[in-house]
Amino acid sequence: MSSADTPAAGWDCHVHVFDASAPVRPGHYHPAHRPLADIEQLASQHGVGHLVLVQPSVYGTDNAVMLRALEAEPGRHRGVAVVDPAIDERQLDRLHQAGVRGIRFNLVSPAGHAGDLEADLFRLAPRLRARGWHVQWYLNVGALPRLVHWQRQTGLRFVLDHLAGLDTLSAADPLAWAAAQALADGGAWVKLSGWYRLGAAAPYAALQPNIQRAAAMFGARVVWGSDWPHTSFAADQLPSYASTLVPARAALGEAALAAVLRLHARSLYLESTLSPGVDRP
Repeated sequence: MSSADTPAAGWDCHVHVFDASAPVRPGHYHPAHRPLADIEQLASQHGVGHLVLVQPSVYGTDNAVMLRALEAEPGRHRGVAVVDPAIDERQLDRLHQAGVRGIRFNLVSPAGHAGDLEADLFRLAPRLRARGWHVQWYLNVGALPRLVHWQRQTGLRFVLDHLAGLDTLSAADPLAWAAAQALADGGAWVKLSGWYRLGAAAPYAALQPNIQRAAAMFGARVVWGSDWPHTSFAADQLPSYASTLVPARAALGEAALAAVLRLHARSLYLESTLSPGVDRP
């Protein structure tokens, strides 16, 4: 690969890809066709060459669309899957080989997790630990205290979507921030993403104090994601890619944001996992 073909060093740690021909779960939205090439081209204009593909809730545990995208460019991107707790080892190993490094529980969307959450987490935990995978959580801020106990008991790395749900109404919520601090102290990560899901309007200045507080709390365990293609918006009203970086840049400064986009993401998605077939603890 020539230097001209080498992906830029930045990481966007929260995007979705959609195939309009793929079946979706009822009761939620019907996605437009949003292939990997579209977000690669857009992200590259902002110094981002690596993506973390997050399984959309509308596809449930059928990770086929994400898998095809990951397998098209082996090793370049990473993925976060949604799995049935009864998934077999062969399927998990295929996901790992394709670049999946975690699973996601969605506690917000209408088509999100519908099973016994605690039972499913603890059933999957030994196999996630064996692969060095993390658990990504999309939740409302009121659910944060439940995670503190689960993180401690499972020994898994937790990644908190969309600023851990710490919206504009949470600034004065001591219970929410105490839970976030306990999770951070236990090794959790937080994702700077989904600003429009947090009760703020562009340019999201109202979230800057929360971003700064969370960044100080989680330290080097902070990553950023654009949340492309912004399924909360009509197709003709999508936020620009650059606008999703503005709140993080304003809150953290250019140098700290550069570390988030490059060093932090590499640590989480490239350097902290095992490969299938190795001796597992």
